[in-house]
Amino acid sequence: MREKLVALSKRLKDEQRQLLISAAQSGAVPSNSTMQRVALLEQNIAAIENTLADEASA
Repeated sequence: MREKLVALSKRLKDEQRQLLISAAQSGAVPSNSTMQRVALLEQNIAAIENTLADEASA
């Protein structure tokens, strides 16, 4: 299960990174939907990292 969670985390981080890079390259303020998507991805990444930490300490 750990490998699947790590892979999911990587995919989410990659998507988040791409959104941030696109926003930076546009030179404009990112749309609210883009910022909400980045924030939602961050929450999900944190949840996965917490799950991995819990599994490691169990």
